[in-house]
Amino acid sequence: MRSWQRCLDAAGVADGDDRAAYLKAKQFMLSREPAGHVAVRLLMPARLQPHILAGYAFASFTDDLCDRGTVEERTRRYAGWAEQVRTALDTGTARHPLLRAFLHTAEARELPRSWVDSYLVGAEIDLDFGGFTTEDDYQGYIDKLTWPFLMITSGLSMPGGGSQAYADSCRLLADACQRTDFLTDLAEDLRDGRLYLPTDDLEKHGVVRSDLEQGRDLPGVRSLLSATAATAHATLREATRIVAELPAEQRTLTRFVILLHDQRLRRATTMGAAVTRRPVRDNPAVCLRLLARSHRPDLTLPALRAGS
Repeated sequence: MRSWQRCLDAAGVADGDDRAAYLKAKQFMLSREPAGHVAVRLLMPARLQPHILAGYAFASFTDDLCDRGTVEERTRRYAGWAEQVRTALDTGTARHPLLRAFLHTAEARELPRSWVDSYLVGAEIDLDFGGFTTEDDYQGYIDKLTWPFLMITSGLSMPGGGSQAYADSCRLLADACQRTDFLTDLAEDLRDGRLYLPTDDLEKHGVVRSDLEQGRDLPGVRSLLSATAATAHATLREATRIVAELPAEQRTLTRFVILLHDQRLRRATTMGAAVTRRPVRDNPAVCLRLLARSHRPDLTLPALRAGS
């Protein structure tokens, strides 16, 4: 692992205030997502590590503002932050360290502003989320929020955000990862009064919301959760095409992300209805094995089977 100072040198971050801002972004991610921070530090080229961590720090900080507090509190707080971000994009300057680091990264990596603007608008969905009725509602959420999130984080790997083909592959990965997260975080979301599974899907399996909220181990609940996992996994398998679209030095981290979500889906499938009562947690020993496996050039995801 290269020292952080050498990574900043490799990334072309020379200004002292900018270097301090990137350190804040790194510390934020180490605190918020320690496993993700370690993966970036171990698996990404030194010259890209500051940029990837700055992108994730900015997007994650924004996401946190939308999730914490009452609707009125987070709406007011987010409005102020969004205005601050847009002003910073217009002027090229920012006092907030996470925003300052992201601005430097966005310029250095030639990130299209349209992705940032799209994310700022899409993030408003989570301020007062009312749920999905149909699959189309869910896919709209991916287009407006999750896809832009991925493009201002992982998309920084490619100058200018990459080609349209690369962006389309990112969209597949965003879909797969988001549906996985909605499944593995189902218990916590329900406790917070949120349900991210389309109600049409519940009706197809004869399930009502209270079945999930009360953690009932019913055949319909099990079939709903199994179908959700299968859909997520099919999309994840399709999204593996993104690895071939990346430069060789950048493929390891993406393989790890894909393998990690594959493992989470398998764990959720094994747990069955228990995912309504407790979230799916990563096993540190398994994560270490996935880190080692991500260095292998082959990436095959066997089909997901019920109870696997």
